[in-house]
Amino acid sequence: AGSKLREVFDKINNLLSGKPVQTEGQTVSVTQHPQGLEFVCYKLAEKFVRHGEGEVSFHHDSAFPIAVVLSGIWELHPRVGDIFLAHLHKKCPYSVPFYPARKAGTSLEEYQRTLGYEVHDSKVEEQDHFLKRMSGMIRLYAAILQLRWPYGNKQGAHPHGLSYGWRWLAQMLNLEPLADVTAMLLLDFLEVCGNALMKQYGIQFWKTMFFIQKSYIPRIEAVTSSGQMGCLSRLKNFVQKCLQAEEIPLPKGILTPSFWRT
Repeated sequence: AGSKLREVFDKINNLLSGKPVQTEGQTVSVTQHPQGLEFVCYKLAEKFVRHGEGEVSFHHDSAFPIAVVLSGIWELHPRVGDIFLAHLHKKCPYSVPFYPARKAGTSLEEYQRTLGYEVHDSKVEEQDHFLKRMSGMIRLYAAILQLRWPYGNKQGAHPHGLSYGWRWLAQMLNLEPLADVTAMLLLDFLEVCGNALMKQYGIQFWKTMFFIQKSYIPRIEAVTSSGQMGCLSRLKNFVQKCLQAEEIPLPKGILTPSFWRT
């Protein structure tokens, strides 16, 4: 509910502003320790990224309430946004976007970690689980780019707005595609942020969509084996439908004005 989200936002904002906050039966304040504020910024940013790889990966709609709170906090407390990006880029290098190359002397285990895989006791997580986590983090990032906290003053620019999304898409299409990962990330990003980018960039956006269909999807196909076609097929269908309709649908779960009255 919108009212619940405002409560959450106010509590986080009050904590970061140095006001005492009630939690689990006790009162806490960042002023209680010289590094209290820095610690809270770090842990809060880390928690937002965890929401992406956890909650959003399982419930796509949850990207929007989480993102709108983070967007508002980022506007008032830029340090949280900076640390959030650092956590996000480390956990999901594709959010840069960046495909790390393996450096000489790097063990396979260490290299898999830099690619975003979780490795425990030399056991690498399943590919499906890895893709699900990356998907959740990209969806959260794509939601943040287009959302403003509705009760802010909105005098300044969005702290990390659509121009960063446009840059991400352009940089992504300049990278050589990876099997599995690239098709999924593009589809997630376009499903969440495509409508907002279409409204902002118009004809330039449609030129990009046409490029994806005619040039980039064949490049993804060239590196994709027959057993990895699922996500690529969904991307092809999505791009084709959007080009035929000359419209990108609004993402599922987007927060409507009526949400804030709940």
